[in-house]
Amino acid sequence: MLSFRTEIENPIVQQDIIELEQKIAAYKNGKVDEDRFRSLRLARGVYGQRQQGVQMIRIKIPLGRLTATQLLRICDVSDEYSIGRLHITTRQDIQIHYVSLERTPELWAELEKDKITLREACGNTVRNITASDTAGIDKNEAFDIRPYAQAVVEYFLRNPICQEMGRKFKISFSNTDQDTAMAFMHDLGFIAKTKTIHGKLIHGFKVMIGGGLGSQPIHAHLYNEFVPANEIIPLTEGVLRLFERYGERNRRMKARMKFLIKDWGFEKFNSLLAEELKGLKTSHPINYEESVIQLGAKKTDLKDTSDEYKLWRNNNVIPQKQTGLFAIGIKVRLGDLFTEQSRTLAQLVKDYAGNELTLSIHQNIIIRHVPEINLPFFYQQLKALGLAETGFLVLKDITACPGTDTCNLGIASSTGLANVLETVLKEEYPDFADSNLLIKISGCMNSCGQHMIAPIGFQGMSMKSKDKRILPAAQILLGGGKLGDGNGRFANKLIKVPSKKAPDALRIILNDLRANSINDTNFWDYYDEKGKIYFYDLLKPLSTTENITADDFVDWGHNAPYIKAIGLGECAGVIIDLITTLFFESEEKLELAKRALTQNNLRDSIYHTYAATINTAKALLIADEQKTNTQASIIHKFDELFVDTQKIKLETSFTEFALQLKTSNPTKSFAENYLISAYDFYHQANDYRKKELEK
Repeated sequence: MLSFRTEIENPIVQQDIIELEQKIAAYKNGKVDEDRFRSLRLARGVYGQRQQGVQMIRIKIPLGRLTATQLLRICDVSDEYSIGRLHITTRQDIQIHYVSLERTPELWAELEKDKITLREACGNTVRNITASDTAGIDKNEAFDIRPYAQAVVEYFLRNPICQEMGRKFKISFSNTDQDTAMAFMHDLGFIAKTKTIHGKLIHGFKVMIGGGLGSQPIHAHLYNEFVPANEIIPLTEGVLRLFERYGERNRRMKARMKFLIKDWGFEKFNSLLAEELKGLKTSHPINYEESVIQLGAKKTDLKDTSDEYKLWRNNNVIPQKQTGLFAIGIKVRLGDLFTEQSRTLAQLVKDYAGNELTLSIHQNIIIRHVPEINLPFFYQQLKALGLAETGFLVLKDITACPGTDTCNLGIASSTGLANVLETVLKEEYPDFADSNLLIKISGCMNSCGQHMIAPIGFQGMSMKSKDKRILPAAQILLGGGKLGDGNGRFANKLIKVPSKKAPDALRIILNDLRANSINDTNFWDYYDEKGKIYFYDLLKPLSTTENITADDFVDWGHNAPYIKAIGLGECAGVIIDLITTLFFESEEKLELAKRALTQNNLRDSIYHTYAATINTAKALLIADEQKTNTQASIIHKFDELFVDTQKIKLETSFTEFALQLKTSNPTKSFAENYLISAYDFYHQANDYRKKELEK
């Protein structure tokens, strides 16, 4: 049992934390192998850092929605278990660093006291579902998307269909045609729409499928201009089932859904999705209620008529659709906040606003529901905290991943470069610093800083000097951006330059734009007119390593010479399990199916049974040295090599046996019989394996 006290009411959550503690102990005692343990802890938000012996903890904040009380709880946890610093991610999560592995169950239990989870924040799962940061307050939205997005969050959290997929899966919800959650770059993107059907106004969504960033960005495909809101959960489940069954599992670089659709073609994907949806309920009603705003009791009569305040209000304050209320945008440099700032901020929100904050995909914070009378007071308080800088979501508000600070995959420093570029903008280009062009920086090709969709992007790399020494570098990208209503454009990769010359690259780009009177409203037209080669030629002189100095071998923010050191990319890693571990997992999944059945949770029971069956077949195929890239190939090969040859005897083909869940109604009788058959299959396969080993 837990070695610490907990006040968790939810028995499912409590069991989750107990299992994490037990698996940590088993891992430490050598009873669970490294790969299997990595898969388990990643699905619980525990991620290995670049620094040995400590963990990064990713705290899942669905839709970026956070109460002041929850923020205070996160601050307590960061102070107790980490270093008193919070990092906001581009998926609206919060990360804390330098946490001891043994203390992660206790940390998780503390967070759950205020209903904050780590579950499925990392790993090959449905990641944190993101949403427009102005959802619920935007004057231009037809409806508040958050009840629908939250329903999707809750339906797929701990859902057996998406616990161990081939890769991660990302979903977003945008509240207007501005598409601020960027549906075009997600596996599944929803954009709010309304439609009048039989005289009744219906909430629904434009749906985009199969987008993604990384080293090979792909624009999502339009699935449907309008899907009624009550159909989005069955649709999502159908898409996930296809990805689970047919998605690549061994070749990490080809394991995202965008590649599955690319291989098939979208027409074939749609056809198979239509077949899959026949076995699911056509509708999943979602209770829609507008959020109730409860304002803090405190009011102020502070006045501020200064030009400084007026500038801040014009740039950082957003009128809400709720009369008399305003939202405040806070620029958080590189997404990093200290707990001392966060505590004061949380208390302000609790006392003088509506007890609610939103984390944005641009690593910023939006305070909601501020009465107009309290705006001058908030400005003064935020100024004292160092959080009242003007320029919210503009060029000088640079987005950057942690890069080589803590990430295993980091190649070059993102944060160090961001700090230098921000200084260049403020001191040398005040005319551009507040434009709506954006700069995004990633420390590697995986695009956690979303450099592929930036008007101006930088990607961390390395390059060789003339004498073959390695130095940090940055690839320059131009022309990316969000176009709205599910459309976007990916940046062109132009040229690689030493990292220490990246500020000069920015100067050359901005000098050209300035000389030609180009601003944020016509940047893309200008870039398209001039073309990639034009900007390549402008930047080419910076790419040479002829005249580099010793300083070029030291990355931004570092003192020691650069060393290229890339570890295992755990978040996106694919786990190749040992045969004995697979059989052990099958037992666990069958027990989960049995437990779900006793709780009358038929959906989960049936899918756990299916997963156990596939897992068992996979074990025998790996023992036979067969490839097991997808569930579909596992099913086909198992029939060919084990059922058709009578090595394993079934009443039907393995295909029919395994895929009963597609054609049978999810009744209790079916769930019971399916589970009994799966146990029989597991025992037969296990016996076969033992006999083979004896031979």
